[in-house]
Amino acid sequence: MNQYLFYISQNYAFEILRPLQTEIRRRGDQVHWFTEGDEVDRQLFLSDESVLSTVAEVIAMGPKAVFVPGNYVPSFIPGLKVQVFHGFEWKKKGHFRIRDCFDLYCTQGPLFTRKFEQLQAEHPHFRVLETGWPKTDPLFSVEPYPWPTPATGPLILYAPTFSPSLTSAPALLEHINALSRQGDARWLIKFHPKMDPQWIQAYKAVQHEALVVAQDSAINPLLQAADIMLSDTSSVITEFCLLKKPVITFNNLQPEAHILNISSPEQLSGAIQQALSPSADWQRAIEENINQLHPYTDGQSCSRILEAVDYAIALGSEGLNKKPVNLFRQLKLRLKLGYWGR
Repeated sequence: MNQYLFYISQNYAFEILRPLQTEIRRRGDQVHWFTEGDEVDRQLFLSDESVLSTVAEVIAMGPKAVFVPGNYVPSFIPGLKVQVFHGFEWKKKGHFRIRDCFDLYCTQGPLFTRKFEQLQAEHPHFRVLETGWPKTDPLFSVEPYPWPTPATGPLILYAPTFSPSLTSAPALLEHINALSRQGDARWLIKFHPKMDPQWIQAYKAVQHEALVVAQDSAINPLLQAADIMLSDTSSVITEFCLLKKPVITFNNLQPEAHILNISSPEQLSGAIQQALSPSADWQRAIEENINQLHPYTDGQSCSRILEAVDYAIALGSEGLNKKPVNLFRQLKLRLKLGYWGR
């Protein structure tokens, strides 16, 4: 039986990695979880999930591979280190930074693959294989979020990013509240776990029958339920576009043809009307974007990831340089985890 480790530091990792856990278990193998830091809510673990408490337990278990949706993993943990990413934030600073932690990058689609292959040529100590993203596997089959009130009408999902410099939450609060009370649309608000609590409370304060702040940690059911999305510069935009639905953004850093970007709150009402009846050109742009970022709609990305791991392990170090040691980063991780063994 193969043993695998999920190395996590944020709550969003659960929704990313659980589809991979399902596939690993289906193959008769075993998954163990390990949390770094204090931002993971351990109450979110399910009763049948194995959670290791110490680095010594991880090392004794000897994982075949370590799957990481974050940026770092210690070198002293055994197993192939696999980056599976925490989103599609290719526009954000640091997404393509090589941190000398990983042996294998499992990319989501051609845009990411091309860039990481270029980086691999400059830093030839890791492999790049295109697999699709594990979180998307259940996206197309999950049950939609059940609207909790008697309100009806088109459903708008508002999912802003948490970054203070990028979030639209402060600018749009007044207009979203007004539109939710004037029109026939329903508004479902989904905040990132790291969103400033003051804005979460501000939106909760204006909730009513047609405006609900989602308490669910899982976002796939919300994406399935919504007719259109409103966001800013969040990676969840791409996840929603995979369902071939329209997205409106507010002051997106790098607006593209597949999204309708607005620059003032006063434009929001008109943008919603356009999104409810998208043009053929807009729909075509959405599909072209999907083909670059994540062309896989078969629900088999997890299977491809495990096959990529087996392939990388079979090749070993063939054609690769030795991974840089990066003593300073590893020392920081040892301090953080309180581990000083070999």
